[in-house]
Amino acid sequence: MILAITHAGDEHAPLVLRALEALGADATVLDLSDLPRRGRVVLGYGAGGGARELRIDGRPPIDAAEVSAVWWRRPLPHAAAPGLRPEDAAFATRQTGEAAMGLLASLRGARFVNDPWRDAAAAHKPNQLAAAERAGLEVPRTLITSDPHAARAFLGACGPDGAVHKVLAAGTPALWRPTRRVGPDDLARLASLPLAPVIFQERVPGVDVRVTVVGDQLFAADLDARDTVSPDDFRPVTHLCRVAACELPDRIAAGLRRLMADLGLVYGAADFRRRDDGSWAFLELNPSGQWGFVEERTGQPITSALAGLLAGR
Repeated sequence: MILAITHAGDEHAPLVLRALEALGADATVLDLSDLPRRGRVVLGYGAGGGARELRIDGRPPIDAAEVSAVWWRRPLPHAAAPGLRPEDAAFATRQTGEAAMGLLASLRGARFVNDPWRDAAAAHKPNQLAAAERAGLEVPRTLITSDPHAARAFLGACGPDGAVHKVLAAGTPALWRPTRRVGPDDLARLASLPLAPVIFQERVPGVDVRVTVVGDQLFAADLDARDTVSPDDFRPVTHLCRVAACELPDRIAAGLRRLMADLGLVYGAADFRRRDDGSWAFLELNPSGQWGFVEERTGQPITSALAGLLAGR
């Protein structure tokens, strides 16, 4: 059984689930927010310890012994039973998380796409930038800071293309912010930086390239947002971008493979900027990044590659 850990609102999950069905692979979805409010954990150890299962109301038990692969796709936080005091709900969800993740950690023979703990570490932008440097990829001049003086010095040293600013982590869709160019209003607010750090990065002119990594396969696509209202972040305007499959230089492919190996990932969506002179700069990597819009516009077989990776084909 392939255990897909995601939720009903994940529009990409059905693509892979249908592809797995076509391969004859058994798959089931686990929404972690069903625990503990709609399910129970049973983990037995020692002589005669019994089953290790997750039991969700109205569904057959998920038996750890039958799990051959785990797709750590888009997990939601655990949700406690209604009516608990906030401190009791926090306790309940923490205990549930320890038990559920303990079950996953015990699946020694299963394939993970990706390993949840490595996925979490790789999602930290400071960590992936350092790993990209180790992998030999060019990283634009970047400063992560909550110090207004350091920020002013960095921004003042950026060239004529200026700089952009990014969030370190969104956490929830409501907190998500696009990458934007630093403007006069941002400079006027630098005194508020001690409240929370920000990523400042030298702006790299050029075309965005999304490289979707699925095991040993690399799918590269141009995402040209330069003529849109969001030239510094294609994500809000994917429907307006010019999208086309593109060639990935050998040196970039080799560096990206080193990065993935360093982070311990088998799936990821890496974003680069390709300058007009042909040089490439690494921007960031999303361990659970979207791919449907790229596949739809390019015909690249990303879904089937991901299903094959999960099914061990």
